Amino acid sequence: MSLYQDAHLHLQDPRLMENLGSIIPAIKDQGINALVVNGTSPDDWDSVTELSKAYPDLVIPSYGLHPWKTPCTRDDWKTLLTQLITDNPKSCIGECGLDRWIRDPDREAQQDAFKFQLDLASRLNRPISIHVLKAWGWLLEILESSNLPNRGFMLHSFGGSIEVAQQLVKLGAYFSFSGYFLQDRKFEVQEAFRHIPIDRILIETDAPDMLAPKKFITHPLEEKTNHPANLVATARGLATLLAIDIDELSSQLEANFTRFFLAK
Repeated sequence: MSLYQDAHLHLQDPRLMENLGSIIPAIKDQGINALVVNGTSPDDWDSVTELSKAYPDLVIPSYGLHPWKTPCTRDDWKTLLTQLITDNPKSCIGECGLDRWIRDPDREAQQDAFKFQLDLASRLNRPISIHVLKAWGWLLEILESSNLPNRGFMLHSFGGSIEVAQQLVKLGAYFSFSGYFLQDRKFEVQEAFRHIPIDRILIETDAPDMLAPKKFITHPLEEKTNHPANLVATARGLATLLAIDIDELSSQLEANFTRFFLAK
C-alpha cells in the first residue's frame, strides 16, 4: 500500500473532534501515516498539543496565528508561540499568512504577525504553513526582504498563478494541493500546478474545509465537512491532473514531505 501524508488540516476543529473515534481508523486504513495539524490562535493551541500527545506517531503539531485572528486578543501570544515551538523540536509554525479577501482586514496587524512567525521559522529553521488570499504581491514583497528558513516554506492550498508560482519557486517554496482545486472551474490553479516542479508539490485536505468535488469524496461526513481520509482520492485526482502514475506520485509526495517537514 502507498503511504500518504496530509500537509495541512485542522483535526482540532469540533466538527472533526466529535467524530474522532471513526476518523482515526479510517485515516490509518487509507495508508495515511502523517497529519500536520495546524492551530490558528492561542484558543486552539492546547488542543493541537493534546492531539499530538494522543497520536504521537500520526500527528505533527503546528502552531500559528491565522490572519483572520489578527489582531490577537492575547498580548502575550508571541511569547506563548515561541515557547511552544522551542519546547517541541518536532513542531511547525502556522497556519499564518496574509489575507485581503476578508472584510476590512487589519493589514498592519496581519503583517506584524506574519513577519514575526516568518522570522521565528527562519531562526529555528522550522516548517511554516502560509495562507494567502488576494495578497500575492504583498507576500512576495515581504519574502524578498526577509530571512527565510533554509528548508523553504509552504503555501497551503496554493491558489496563485503560474507567474506567482515561478517567483515563489526561486525563493524556496513548496506548494500544497487540496482537493477543492479539482473543481472544473479551478482550471487556472490546475494549470499552475502543471508548471510547478514535481519535487516542490505537497498534498493536503485542509479538513474540515476545502471539500473536493463529490466524485473525489470517499469518506462523507456532515454536509460540507471534509474528512481527512479523502486525501487519497485527492492524490488520485492530482495524479490524473499531472498525467503521472499514482504510485510514482505518492512516492514523490512522501519524499517531498520528508524533506520539508522531517529533515533536521
